[in-house]
Amino acid sequence: MFKRPGHKPINRRRAILSLGGVVMGASLGHFAARAVADAGKGATQTYPTAPAMPAGAKVHKISLTAKAHKRQLKPTPVAASDIFDYADDDGPLVIRMQQSEWLQATLTNQLKEHTTIHWHGIRLPAAMDGVPYLTQKPVLPGESFTYQFQPPDTGTFFFHPHCNTVEQLGRGLAGVLIIEGDETRPHDHDLVCAYRDWRIDAAGKFTPMMTEAGASKAGTFGDHRTINDQEHPVFQVPAGGDIRVRFLNLDMSRVVDLGVTGTDAWVIATDGNALPPQKLKSWRLGPAMRADLTLRTPAKPGTRIQLVNYYAAQPIVMAELEATGPVLDRPTFVPAPLKPAPIPEPVLEGAETFTLRLSASSASANLPPDFVLPDGSVLRYADALCLTPNTFWAFNGQPWPSQSHEVLPPPLVTFQKGRTYIIELINQTPHIHPIHLHGHTFKVLSSSKGDVVPHFADTTIVAPKERVKIALVADNPGDWMIHCHIIEHQETGMMGIFRVT
Repeated sequence: MFKRPGHKPINRRRAILSLGGVVMGASLGHFAARAVADAGKGATQTYPTAPAMPAGAKVHKISLTAKAHKRQLKPTPVAASDIFDYADDDGPLVIRMQQSEWLQATLTNQLKEHTTIHWHGIRLPAAMDGVPYLTQKPVLPGESFTYQFQPPDTGTFFFHPHCNTVEQLGRGLAGVLIIEGDETRPHDHDLVCAYRDWRIDAAGKFTPMMTEAGASKAGTFGDHRTINDQEHPVFQVPAGGDIRVRFLNLDMSRVVDLGVTGTDAWVIATDGNALPPQKLKSWRLGPAMRADLTLRTPAKPGTRIQLVNYYAAQPIVMAELEATGPVLDRPTFVPAPLKPAPIPEPVLEGAETFTLRLSASSASANLPPDFVLPDGSVLRYADALCLTPNTFWAFNGQPWPSQSHEVLPPPLVTFQKGRTYIIELINQTPHIHPIHLHGHTFKVLSSSKGDVVPHFADTTIVAPKERVKIALVADNPGDWMIHCHIIEHQETGMMGIFRVT
């Protein structure tokens, strides 16, 4: 049986502080940063451990350096923008590996603030989930940390930081992880399309990543929409060929109603999980959500098809695919399904239901006193990393809670390992919330707004006044985050922990 712990509401940002004692300010030097990260409970916190890699395992090794550098986002003569990234080239870094391989990714932090990597959508051991102070110590400037795990599922995933996410992800710190081995028929071309809406002005300089008006409503939006960091790119694809489009919404606020014009397309995966081919009209993707499409390109070279966002007053063409080269000789197109991943199927009969209400919060956002560091400098809590002074959102009336500075925030719910649970998500707010669960893949069952295609996902949109039922098998022990993936909502209260024991 799941347990609902009782606890009194206290300002949610104290939870972040209690997780590590205190967290460092983005502008602190290395000594101060280490002092803060090591202070209080952070010095003695016990973190989960991951299984060792077996001898003889096939390993995919990669080095990831989180760094600041310049990238030309707007056309010249506008100056290059100061972004954060793991890649040196244009566009997000893409890692491709086989399902049977182990990933050994060493993160080196060259930023001026601490960071980690969360592997979004991967059912991995809790020790590798990349949530600072919950699953690991933060990786301080100049330090390194190695993530090592075997992804169990094929599909399209991504990775990003999980503290000061609004700033680090907003400046571009994200990458794509593709686990190959799910195709029953090979495609002629595999195209990654990572969507981002950059918050930059006409001069290429970043505007505020978070605003009170945005955080308390639908999020703060940019005005420079890109695919693979290019504005309205045209991708060359084989004429008459079968194309797989892996579309990822890596933005922090924008919702995309994905459509294709110029040819027919089918959705074959959601959040990396195989779906029986569904003919595409449009497919709604909140931040962090993904859709894999399969399509046949026109046989006439020079013909273009469009990737369109219908979630706008007027449809927006995000990118185009242009048929080029000799026309491929292919039989009549029939969309091929993908091989399903080994995700446990929820057993709904007898499953208990946990209700999670998404609501606004009126809890006080008073912050504790400033903290004096060992060198005498003062850390102002309102400026600390992982910390914002405002609280706007909550789960079950509780904004990211904590009982004191010495304990972790209690879980919203505890699930028994191996059992199926139904979670009913009820949106009591006037805004959309894409809800993401760490460490588990769930099945979307139903919506009060109408019929849904049952599908596996790690993130699902809950519209205003909507009730969405999802089900999961709680098969991955540990403490896991659940939160809204409109990052400003996450960082102003709509975040919690669920426990599997």
